[in-house]
Amino acid sequence: MINYFINKTSYAFLTLFGVVTVIFFLFNVLPGDPAQMMLGQNEDSEQLALVKHKYGFDKPVTTQYFYYLNDLSPISFHSKGETDYTFLREGKYNAARLFPIGNTMVVLKLPYLRESFTKQGKKVSDVLKETLPNTFVLAVSAIIIAMILGVILGIVSALYKDQWLDKTIQIFSTLGMSVPSFFSAILFAWLFGFVLHNYTNLEMTGSLYELDDFGEAMHIKWKNLILPAVVLGIRPLAVVIQLMRNSLLEVFNQDYIRTARAKGLSEFQIIKKHAVKNALNPVVTAISGWFASMLAGAVFVEYIFGWNGLGKEIVNALNTLDLPIIMGAVLIIAIMFVIINILVDLIYVWLDPKVKLN
Repeated sequence: MINYFINKTSYAFLTLFGVVTVIFFLFNVLPGDPAQMMLGQNEDSEQLALVKHKYGFDKPVTTQYFYYLNDLSPISFHSKGETDYTFLREGKYNAARLFPIGNTMVVLKLPYLRESFTKQGKKVSDVLKETLPNTFVLAVSAIIIAMILGVILGIVSALYKDQWLDKTIQIFSTLGMSVPSFFSAILFAWLFGFVLHNYTNLEMTGSLYELDDFGEAMHIKWKNLILPAVVLGIRPLAVVIQLMRNSLLEVFNQDYIRTARAKGLSEFQIIKKHAVKNALNPVVTAISGWFASMLAGAVFVEYIFGWNGLGKEIVNALNTLDLPIIMGAVLIIAIMFVIINILVDLIYVWLDPKVKLN
């Protein structure tokens, strides 16, 4: 187990290092001057030079890259010169000073994702704290819907193989995988939020937290979660149905299932105690991938339904070329992928004791 976590941690570090490198150089070759975007209409040559010097934009790209790594690293190095970019300015981030090395101070801190270009110096970490929980709630709700309904419909489809019920479920599954999320979002918003609004009491747009009628306080509106969660869960639901059906049909042909039937166990007991657990491995793989991708792929759904999550924030950042927010969001999504992959390996061991953590 210890060797497993050491190996996984090493791979995770290399993966995240590669992601950081790619996104930094990718976004730094885009046209546009970050300093000009930060100043907006208040730009003049003197202010432009000051902002470039303050944020290191006047340095070569390779130097800016090392500055970025220094900001992200929990252990970072900071110059004692007040005019240097790496000077530990008050309010930049909370850091514990460890020890000096010449004119450099070594500090321990949380990763610093820098400041937004367009939100008046607001920290990217604060923007992510406000939006990521909403996306997480939406993704978890969609996965729960997909997992519960997908497993149930997959079992029903396998039990009634090649019958009309199986064929109906397969048609639904095929449509679910074929229809793009943005089209489903528009259709559901129009149908259930507009045409059938008097019956469903659902809105076309809305987020998890909304102001009350007096504009004084924020309240949770759980009903706003229903439509985006259902739309986001349609495609993984279709995948889970197919995987559960095919995996269960394969398990039904195993010798231990025939032995269980020969012992007189009911079909329900066989499915509950023997078949379902062994058929869940490919489903877990699919769900883990879908959950991680939902954190990045909920962009269209959040934007159409007005859900104030990470996806909608990414769209707004792309429209305004707010590079720190885009880079921070991509990095957070990469970290989520790594964590979920590790958790999935642990779930495999629970589902199938024959699987070893090598």
